[in-house]
Order: sequence, then structure tokens, then C-alpha cells
Amino acid sequence: MAQQYRITLLPGDGIGPEIIPVAVDALTVVGNQFGFKLTFQEGLVGGAAIDATGNPLPEETLELCRNSDSVLLAAIGGYKWDNLPRHQRPETGLLGLRAGLGLFANLRPATILPQLIDASTLKREIVEGVDIMVVRELTGGVYFGQPKGVFETETGEKRGVNTMAYTDSEIDRIGKVAFETAQKRGGKLCSVDKANVLEVSQLWRDRITAMSSQYPDVELSHLYVDNAAMQLVRAPKQFDTIVTGNLFGDILSDAAAMLTGSIGMLPSASLGADGPGVYEPVHGSAPDIAGQDKANPLAQVLSAAMMLRYDLDQAQAADRIEKAVMTVLDRGYRTGDIMSEGMKLVGCQEMSDALMAALEE
Repeated sequence: MAQQYRITLLPGDGIGPEIIPVAVDALTVVGNQFGFKLTFQEGLVGGAAIDATGNPLPEETLELCRNSDSVLLAAIGGYKWDNLPRHQRPETGLLGLRAGLGLFANLRPATILPQLIDASTLKREIVEGVDIMVVRELTGGVYFGQPKGVFETETGEKRGVNTMAYTDSEIDRIGKVAFETAQKRGGKLCSVDKANVLEVSQLWRDRITAMSSQYPDVELSHLYVDNAAMQLVRAPKQFDTIVTGNLFGDILSDAAAMLTGSIGMLPSASLGADGPGVYEPVHGSAPDIAGQDKANPLAQVLSAAMMLRYDLDQAQAADRIEKAVMTVLDRGYRTGDIMSEGMKLVGCQEMSDALMAALEE
């Protein structure tokens, strides 16, 4: 009997409903090719959930995700919901999804594809050969620390407060993921912190350093976050695997993404100790092009490939999807975000058609 998997789809907002179907089609094709079956269920999250229920993460959506083998998320947010109170914003739903599923590790690859090397804003000799994995802690740090809020002082002045905090166990578990990821890659791990200023970073550095003795095959180094940001654009090929906290990882992973020329091509995985992971493109909901057949679906498709590899243990099917993406790029198909001279400008649907043709060859 064919292996069966239950996948929860979270199309979300903006271009999300346009790009999720492309990933579903790709998954269905490789499922048929490699002898496994996927069933799909859909939930509301973000702005779409706010409009329908008033809640950016309805409990029924969280239950759908918990009872699935994996979760494929598109994008959330948009101008329409920017002025809502913090607890009702689409981003609050995303944070709740991560916390509710225990997703503490975010894996963000930034790999230069040969076909798109000239799309980068950096010189070819700087970015050619770049292959970085950013491992970001996802459920601790300043985004979740308490106390937080805007308070009125004794003088009547308002004061905004956010707390950056990590425990030994939170650092150790993300450190384990990072060291093991580095073992499977180039054997180099750079831990990024601000230990010269922040006590929480001093603890971070102490714990990561202590763990290094368990991984003698991994070369560990440390950088302050400001220097790391500079080094990413000065000499990115020095990096293999980077591990850092929630806030620093949020910023550095986007900086690393732009080395590739477009965040429209990059997938990500958010993983916990067990249970389903969440796989999503790193780009936003792009409300300015939503509904215009201009969206690039390839990062969503590559996120589906990561899902096959990490959650479903279907590495051959993941390879097949990644190869098909390379094929359509080799053939010159480009959406607007990755367009260059001499290539063929296509929309979301035509890119999807080209991808399905490549998958079925």
C-alpha cells in the first residue's frame, strides 16, 4: 500500500492563494511518480483569518496543523491589516503558529543558483559559489520575552519594553540543530551574538562554546552581529552554517537571501523536536502584485521540496522538484523579480505550466 501523508495548506494573504496551487500540483506529480499519496486540507491564517473570524490564528487552524504530517504556508499580511492592534495583526498569527507547534528552529538556505548569479546586486566574484544555511532560533528571544508592552511611567511618559531572554535549554536545542546541520554541510559553524554588550548573548556564547566539544568535526567560530552583517556583504563565501537568535536571525537571513538576487527564489523550514514542520517561502505576501499573475511560485515549490526532504523522508521526490526548477531556469523562464536581459518574461501560471512540463519529462 502506498505511503500516505496529510498536508495542511495555509495560503494566507496576497499572492499566497496563487502560488500554493503550483506547489500542490508539483507535489501531486512527484507523489504519483514515486509511489506515495498526499491528501490536502486547508486552513485560515493571517489576514484571511482575521477577515473571516477576527482571529489571525483560529484554534481550528492550529488543530489542523497539529494533526497533519506537515504544513505548507504561503504568505501572510498586507497593507489592509497594518493598523490593527498588535494582538490582531497577521504576524501575531504566525508567531502563534510557531509557538503552538513548538517550532524552535528556522532553516533558511541562501544558495546562489548559476542561472541567476547576475541577478544579485553584488559583483559576480563576490557571490559566485555562495551556499549558506542560516539556523535561526524561532520561539525565544526578544519576540517572545516577558515583560513586553507600552507602559506609562510615573511622569506620564510612555515607555516601550521588550525583553530579550534565553535559557540554557533553549540555546542548547538550537545549538544541536546547528551543529548537526553543519556536519551535513561543510563542517563550519559561525555563531552570531552581541556578547560584548548583552548578557543574554554572553550566555549564548558560553553555551554554544561548551557544546562544541561534542562536535569535533565542526569548526566553530563567533562573530558579533554587526560584524556578521558586514561580512555577509563583504565576503559571504567564508560562511557555511550560521546559528543565531531570533532577532539577529530575522535580519541576517534576509540579508543573506538578497545575496542571491531575489528572495522570490528562497524556501525555508521551521522545525520542532517532533511533529509537523512548517515550510514557507521567505518572501512576503506582495499585495501590490496579488491577483495579477505576476507572482514567482518557485520559492513556494522549493519549500515543498524541503518539506519532502525534512518531514516526509522523500528525498528522491525532493530532488526531482529541485531539478525541474533548475530546468525551467535553464530554459530562460523568468518572472519579473528575477528577469534579466535575453530571458523570457512569464507570469505565475506560465511558470507553473513550464514547471509541470519539466516534472513530467
